[in-house]
Amino acid sequence: MHEEIKTYNDSMLPADKAICKKLAQEIDTHLKDAESKIWHRHPVWFLNGNPIVGYSKLKDSVRLLFWSGQSFEEEELQPEGTFKAAEARYTDVKQVDTVLLKRWLEKSANIQWDYKNIVKRKGVLERLL
Repeated sequence: MHEEIKTYNDSMLPADKAICKKLAQEIDTHLKDAESKIWHRHPVWFLNGNPIVGYSKLKDSVRLLFWSGQSFEEEELQPEGTFKAAEARYTDVKQVDTVLLKRWLEKSANIQWDYKNIVKRKGVLERLL
């Protein structure tokens, strides 16, 4: 696990720390080719410079965000924002379904929108892969 992400996880209260640690372990296991780092103050994983998945502490939960998640066609993921992102929220580590998470992570590697170049394209997203 990336040292900055470990530090981020360790800064959480115990229940949130358990969720963050579990998410990081699963993401690292299933996205072996991804680069991970703290980006905009939160753990994020990238493939070829494109953000794929990350998580952040919200007031009442830990949010797992997939940048292209609306294209996964997964009813458990809720739309987030005005682009293609979708999220799941957790308040207890027992809510993290590793089978479901593995499927989402596989889709995140295969279904991508080009967030890396969104500024250059003046807010227009193009599908990759």
